[in-house]
Amino acid sequence: MSFHEVRFPTNLSFGSVGGPERRTEIVTLANGFEERNTPWAHARRRYDAGLGLRNLDDVEVLIAFFEGRQGQVFGFRWKDWSDYKSSSASGTVGPEDQVIGVGDGVTRDFSLVKTYASGAQRYVRPISKPVAGTVSVAVSGVVKAETAHWTLDSAKGSIRFTNPPEIGVAVTAGFEFDVPVRFDTDRIQTSVASFQAGDAPSVPVVEVRL
Repeated sequence: MSFHEVRFPTNLSFGSVGGPERRTEIVTLANGFEERNTPWAHARRRYDAGLGLRNLDDVEVLIAFFEGRQGQVFGFRWKDWSDYKSSSASGTVGPEDQVIGVGDGVTRDFSLVKTYASGAQRYVRPISKPVAGTVSVAVSGVVKAETAHWTLDSAKGSIRFTNPPEIGVAVTAGFEFDVPVRFDTDRIQTSVASFQAGDAPSVPVVEVRL
């Protein structure tokens, strides 16, 4: 799909609302029991950027960004302030935050992921838009230097090692990341009166599959 490797202004995304969405198909049987299933392996996130707008200068920036993406045509990066790094929300990103694979002596390419744990359940989320300059990598707990030992494809969220990690060693990484999104509307409606009344326009954005 068409995608621009540019981030939505972070001062406007700060204050927005949104989060993950799941699709669940529920069938209620004749005996009252339910059968539940989902066609989605991964959640899809939605946000409203309108709540981050505070004045008409912000509106001007928004409109320029909207026109630059041609409305819904081109996707872009979005910083989800509630979930944008591999560590805990209050923690500091480190090279052993997330296990992204185990060496087999052959594989050189590893995709970035973030694992969410709740009790015994685990959900592994693919990370396709890491932020360049924030990624650190370790093999069996030993930090590896970027360029010398590995390179990052920040458009796809993958790490390529110069030499494949040895058999059985844990490959870990820490990083900040963006969400790939697009505008979920073909028009932006704003007015001076709205800001005077304290109302924020609705500017929906939705995650896209890459």
